[in-house]
Amino acid sequence: MSFAQPAPADRQLPRGHLLVLNRSFRRTLEAENKSPRTIEAYTDAVRLLATYCQAHGHPLLVGELQREHIQAFIADQLARGKPATAHNRYRGLHAFFKWAVAEGDLTANPMGGMRPPQLSEQPVDVVGPEHLARLLKACEGRDFTSRRDTAIILLLVDTGMRRAECVGMTLDDVDLDQRIVWVLGKGRRPRALPIGRKTAQALDRYLRVPDQHRLGHLPHLWVGRNGPMTPSGVSQVVHDRARAAGLPAIHPHQLRHAFATSWLAEGGNENELMLVAGWKSRTMIDAIPKPPPPSALGQAMPAYPRLTGCSSGRGQAPGRAPSMTEHRSPAYQRDGPAAGTQAGG
Repeated sequence: MSFAQPAPADRQLPRGHLLVLNRSFRRTLEAENKSPRTIEAYTDAVRLLATYCQAHGHPLLVGELQREHIQAFIADQLARGKPATAHNRYRGLHAFFKWAVAEGDLTANPMGGMRPPQLSEQPVDVVGPEHLARLLKACEGRDFTSRRDTAIILLLVDTGMRRAECVGMTLDDVDLDQRIVWVLGKGRRPRALPIGRKTAQALDRYLRVPDQHRLGHLPHLWVGRNGPMTPSGVSQVVHDRARAAGLPAIHPHQLRHAFATSWLAEGGNENELMLVAGWKSRTMIDAIPKPPPPSALGQAMPAYPRLTGCSSGRGQAPGRAPSMTEHRSPAYQRDGPAAGTQAGG
């Protein structure tokens, strides 16, 4: 005897309902190989818009939504949280309505003529060499956690990789002999990053103690107490080690900025920095404080290469990295060339 499965609530809704179309929108994003983070951000924006419209008596059918309804939602998001969050909601909705028009579910985009919320420039506090040395000092130890945290912090400041890129790495993404690591960036674009001698040594020490952790058998490079590490787990590592060192709160993004600032201060090329950092536009480059003249640098900035083991002169770093078209980790070879051809931010 068979039993019919109850239909999801949104299947009982009209065809043009926001939540119904959001399911199809998700499938399109998945078919385009968008990152899970992008998919969740975009579909969450649509879901939150539907919740807002229902609570305020606004239409829930896309064909009945007007620009003022979406503007009211964005204004509500601005009142509730940070401008960056409202900006992300705007981007998600913009992608959704553009998709709906292309699919024929809408004849006109209700967001036509709208502008995204303005984002005020908030300078990021750059972690100086002295603070970095104290951060690493707080990680000293031979146990699994100490070696893991040392390797994470050195890798972040040595390559400028993002948190999500860091936690996405597998054991196959590390070549200690060539001193190269591979990451999968925004838009699922892979890139190779050179690392310094001390960073390679820290990774080697960490990889020699997997038997000290019950999850050391996993293919993920970074594991925590309950499984593979998450971006928030990396943030917790940096935050806890900074607190143990008696430092102000530090976020992994500050280490990314420290990398970029050090690169430019050592005379590195801006275009090469964009490639290494995974930036598609100059927006982030322009946000980095311009380094002082060489006479004012003294001996401060070379402390970064000393701590990580990189050769001086960041402009030469990409020359040590093989081309991504020539060298790829086994993980990317398995995925095929399409993994590196998707656009997205």
